[in-house]
Amino acid sequence: MAKRIEQDHWRFRQIVRGHIKKNLRKYMSQGEILVRKGKDVVSVPIPQIEIPRFRYGKQQGGGVGQGEGEAGQPIGGQGPGAGEAPGEHPLEVEVTLEELAEIMAEELELPRIEPKGSSRLSTIKFKYTGISRVGPESLRHFKRTFIQALKRMICSGEYDPEKPIVIPVREDKRYRSWKVKHAPEARAVVIYMMDVSGSMGGEQKEIVRQEAFWIDTWIRYNYKNVEFRYLAHDAVAREVDRDTFFRMREGGGTKISSAYKLAATVIAKDYPPSDYNIYLFHFSDGDNWGRDDTALAIDIMKNDLLPVANLFGYGQVKSAYGSGQFIKDLRDAFKDDWDNLVLSEIDSRDDIYTSIKTFLGKGK
Repeated sequence: MAKRIEQDHWRFRQIVRGHIKKNLRKYMSQGEILVRKGKDVVSVPIPQIEIPRFRYGKQQGGGVGQGEGEAGQPIGGQGPGAGEAPGEHPLEVEVTLEELAEIMAEELELPRIEPKGSSRLSTIKFKYTGISRVGPESLRHFKRTFIQALKRMICSGEYDPEKPIVIPVREDKRYRSWKVKHAPEARAVVIYMMDVSGSMGGEQKEIVRQEAFWIDTWIRYNYKNVEFRYLAHDAVAREVDRDTFFRMREGGGTKISSAYKLAATVIAKDYPPSDYNIYLFHFSDGDNWGRDDTALAIDIMKNDLLPVANLFGYGQVKSAYGSGQFIKDLRDAFKDDWDNLVLSEIDSRDDIYTSIKTFLGKGK
């Protein structure tokens, strides 16, 4: 019975996984999946899942089309009107962020990230190396214990093939043994930058929030230790917490160089490239104050940010008030010089799917 339940549960999870994969583009564009439950679990709305099965009718029932009534008479009611039956409600299924990242990898064809550099951080890993006669009950090896008990009962003549009952005693118990290993573990920092000037409205910030969720999910899947920093800017940049980052009221002008200067300062102070894999993502509507500030921002990218970053992703979110010029300036300035610079244009929520694939598709 336990095995049957496990098989049914596995089959149900595969159905859920297939549904999420099939509708991943919709989840990314509509944001329905962003309901977090705890640190490592999200709630996914899916239609009610009903496993096909036979239904048997009552033997005393009549055949098809039998009974009183005239041709053309509506079945089971008086026609259209206020309904009283319950509607169909989506079923919320909890999925771990690890499962979600695996689905992303399959559907978007994402290569695993290859961390660069070394890290001074080490993690303790337990490697099971053999079998021991002593150990905690949580590590008891049931198969080895059963075999040992069976051998003992056969040798002592206690085993009865007619009643094949095997009862282990203390001397029969076997346990997994292990060794402790200290292994280096790569760590990463993700620095988000966002334009919060007057031309970036609520819809643009919501698109950024959704993109950040999927980026976070993928990077957390590839690194055990990830830190996040949030830099908001108009004409001046400042560091804020995550909640403030996505809720700040828009206003003021735009100097993109202010965000890049602050990002370079944060990296130099807290994240040496020899110890960290560095990810930078900047979202803006492409409007910047003057050619001089654009030239300064590009200069900071070339000299301070791109040389130390695994990936620098610039996402330009379309706005009715933004010129959209900055991404054109970046294309002219960099062309094919930097493999770790990725540019993405996001006209609406429907483009989030393509944008995420563009950002993460290089395996950086």
